[in-house]
Amino acid sequence: MDEKNITRITMIHLLGFQIYPSMRFVVLFLFLIVYCVTICGNLLIITLVSYSKSLHCPMYFFLSQLSVSDIIIVTDILPNMLHAVLVKETIISLCGCLIQFLFFAISEASQCLLLTVMSYERYLAICKPLHYSSIMSHRLCWMTILTFWILSISIELCHTLILSQLDFCGLNIIDHYFCDLHPILELSCSDTTIVELEVTLVGGVLVIIPFFVIIVSYVYIIVAIFNIPSITGRQKGFSTCSSQLSVVSTYYGTMVCTYLVPGDGQTRSISKFFSLLYTIVTPSMNPIIYSLRNRDLKKVIEKLINNFLSLQNNRNTF
Repeated sequence: MDEKNITRITMIHLLGFQIYPSMRFVVLFLFLIVYCVTICGNLLIITLVSYSKSLHCPMYFFLSQLSVSDIIIVTDILPNMLHAVLVKETIISLCGCLIQFLFFAISEASQCLLLTVMSYERYLAICKPLHYSSIMSHRLCWMTILTFWILSISIELCHTLILSQLDFCGLNIIDHYFCDLHPILELSCSDTTIVELEVTLVGGVLVIIPFFVIIVSYVYIIVAIFNIPSITGRQKGFSTCSSQLSVVSTYYGTMVCTYLVPGDGQTRSISKFFSLLYTIVTPSMNPIIYSLRNRDLKKVIEKLINNFLSLQNNRNTF
């Protein structure tokens, strides 16, 4: 191809969702509520973990980091999506598209790693309780989190830099609501074989291996719980893991459906739907799932509410 005749892409049209005009403001309102719930819910978890000494333990420390990851992904994707709903499509620069993909990929990679260490933490708590304190030290938790964030940022930054070296030309339309990897590659007029191979190999490290570790951890956890003689003990064991297992199942289930469904023809809308579940719905549900199914979090929330009500009553008496 003659490089002089190539029309370089500088701006990209994100089509978002095809919504009836009469439903546009209803959908906008619903997404706005989801955004507010996600931000407020995850900020609440971060605040509670920082505020309450009873939550200063590895499980809640990792949970607060998961909330940080959730805030990153919804803040990265939802504002542009809300704009696309309002005006039918949104226009973003190629550089802006790559930056959006970068933060999306960092969040996804960090979530996979965080869910892995959270499942291992539950394995130690239930299967190796005598060794838990010595292994899950404060120092190790901080080192693990720093390693995960540095690893996620470094790998995804390399991915984005490799993508930026491709030639983008021709049709500048992405039939999606955000800049995901495959829609970006479809815009390229370069050979993307090496990029796809590199992404597949790294994806295996960041997605498949953590998923395998999570599965093995929960197999050991479930076996250990069933071996507990008392019914009360088994119920307590399941209650500490049920919320995390729900999050893992939802997250990986929707991610697998998204990338196994082909992106051509009539299945494009299905792919968007599954992407919506794990990029928007799952981060908004995480605080709700953990809060409703976790006694410690509920106790701290009740304590804060009672303190607030007591403060208000004291003010009213003066």
